Amino acid sequence: MKLRAARALDPDASARSRASPLVYKDAQLGADVIKILPAEFFVTDQPVGLMTVLGSCVAACIRDPFTQLGGINHFMLPDGDTSDGAPARYGLHAMELLINELIKAGARRERFEAKVFGGGNVLKSFTSTPVGTRNAQFVSEFLRDEKINVVAKDLGGIHPRKICYFPTTGKAMVKLLPHAHDDAVAAEEVAYKERLRQTPIAGSVELF
Repeated sequence: MKLRAARALDPDASARSRASPLVYKDAQLGADVIKILPAEFFVTDQPVGLMTVLGSCVAACIRDPFTQLGGINHFMLPDGDTSDGAPARYGLHAMELLINELIKAGARRERFEAKVFGGGNVLKSFTSTPVGTRNAQFVSEFLRDEKINVVAKDLGGIHPRKICYFPTTGKAMVKLLPHAHDDAVAAEEVAYKERLRQTPIAGSVELF
């Protein structure tokens, strides 16, 4: 199966698993699926599902229905300092990376259609605009300003989401997961964010 390469943060991870991504058979979906990790994006023209799990993060799924080229990103914050070598963590850069890769692969911007997911406020927050809300606002405003047609969205709330997107058809499947207002998941997300301050994403961590 021919697949276009993902862009991962860790060069070794990209060479090891993302440039030639592992495709696994999802028995429940009855389809070949590739798992997309935080701060990655992926573009393909093949009949494969792109799966990711989102908490406060957002995934934008964009395709050109004429060429059946499409892709997904998974960003963690609406903006931030990209000097850490991790631009795909942040919404603006993640969107530009995905769009530019689609165009480079032969898609036409004027035909783009988007589906967007995530932005759940899965942790108790002491701010009036928690990160999930800010991520959801960012992606909505970006797509509006760029005049990219949003054909479906599932944003906000308190639930994490598991999504699987099929770029060639545009089909997207969403599963709401139990809400994450519990100590174990809260501790994991806090620890994950702390690791982000110190090192790039290693590719083996899954954020709920």
